[in-house]
Amino acid sequence: MNGQVYDIDGDIVIRSARLDDARMIARYFSDNRKHLKPWEPKREEEFFVEAGWAQRLIKLRELQSMALGYYLLILDMSANEMVGTISFSQISRFPLHSCYVGYSLAEKAQGKGIMTRALKMACRYMFEAQNMHRISATYMPRNVRSEDVLNRLGFQYEGKMKDYLLINEQWEDHHMTSLINPDWQARTAS
Repeated sequence: MNGQVYDIDGDIVIRSARLDDARMIARYFSDNRKHLKPWEPKREEEFFVEAGWAQRLIKLRELQSMALGYYLLILDMSANEMVGTISFSQISRFPLHSCYVGYSLAEKAQGKGIMTRALKMACRYMFEAQNMHRISATYMPRNVRSEDVLNRLGFQYEGKMKDYLLINEQWEDHHMTSLINPDWQARTAS
């Protein structure tokens, strides 16, 4: 991964993770471990250390090179630090042209509009550069902050998913939402 910058909105930058980001990403997840625990799957210790991320980034680079996944970092340039992540997975091209998005934000970055700005830029990239028609996102019903972000961006509620994900060692219901690209057009190979 070359750390391609996907977009900038003032002091907020989203870019792909690079192999040399392992220390920064491990620190982000370690610093926010308690804050993110209620919303994420149980994590092995390797998830919180540089060596674990060094290995993980090699796999993520391969997925990105095949256009099967994108792992983006949210950087606050005014504070010179990583404040979150956005990942696009389960990317399907013809005939679905769809993917799933997941995200996390540092505890100290909450309530500042950062995730709304970053996710808007990331979705625009997936619509324009990757020609996605649908971006799906799920959230636990009690995660009001996540629901609010998705609502602000125009994600539409599609239904309840019973026991959808194993989060923090417990099956959790999720609400399914999606954002449709109103400008989608089929692209022909050149």
